[in-house]
Amino acid sequence: MIKSLFFYCLTMVALLAVPQYTPIYEITVNGLAKDMVLVDNELVIATDAGHIEVYDANTYKKLKEITIAKIHDFMGDEVPARVMSTDKIGKRNLILSDSGVGGYSNLFLYDGALTQLISPEDKKAIIKARFVDSEHILLGYLGNEAALLDIAGKKELYRVQLSESKFSDFALNEDKTQAVFSCESGVLNVIETKTGKVLKELKGLNVDNVYRVDYKKDLVAAAGQDRRGALYNVKTGKGSYIQGNFLIYSTALSPTARKVAFAMDENNDISIFNTMTKSKLAVLKGQKSTLNVIIFKDEAHLYSASDDSSVMVWELKN
Repeated sequence: MIKSLFFYCLTMVALLAVPQYTPIYEITVNGLAKDMVLVDNELVIATDAGHIEVYDANTYKKLKEITIAKIHDFMGDEVPARVMSTDKIGKRNLILSDSGVGGYSNLFLYDGALTQLISPEDKKAIIKARFVDSEHILLGYLGNEAALLDIAGKKELYRVQLSESKFSDFALNEDKTQAVFSCESGVLNVIETKTGKVLKELKGLNVDNVYRVDYKKDLVAAAGQDRRGALYNVKTGKGSYIQGNFLIYSTALSPTARKVAFAMDENNDISIFNTMTKSKLAVLKGQKSTLNVIIFKDEAHLYSASDDSSVMVWELKN
């Protein structure tokens, strides 16, 4: 009895020793934040209100807002188009939205004016889009297909079926030569973005849907429905996982990949871990709803967007 009490006390002391942080700033957007990227010190936020909002990542000042046309829902009512995915390269912004027609997508390029690259007539059910370079866009289809779109020709250079499972997410590595795709089976596929060739299959750590992935320094982080926060070494194909106590909806790696963030509990707290030792470094408290995106700006600063109108800014202190 005394021994059990002793270990309980040690455990409680260890938990209390983990620093807890609240947001240092809160950006309020018009609509629910569905996606977010950090490019060239600009935070680009996609919402379900039919637009993207661009903020200075240091001052949090809104720099611009780009709105797309409303769509008609299944009742025929005019409603804002839900922007599912966004990105930025140079002065170009990418906007992927629903069309209200048969589950098909709209894809727009904005460089001072909107250009439509994909419309419902193309019958493409695309869930996520990211720039590979200024002339090519990587697409993730609902049916877990990866495709590379040539912007000038508005045509796909390849389209690869990765599995029969439903697509969940993809993430590019730092030089955008590779991407990791996740799906509802828990198996991850690393592809070469130029060709679509599958370079590595990562499996064994997650046994259910992987909601979100990140990919930095040959390390992949996977946020699983099975309550596992997985970490894979892409070169070896091996790894381990951190056990959570709730569905893990989102994850992010720091620029050095020495830290990983997982949304690991029912309170939507974000836990920060050392990727080598798996020790918990900090807990970020104050998120209001289910996490959609977490982004490390550097080793001490993060942004997070959840299914509400608040984008949180965090600072980790030594």
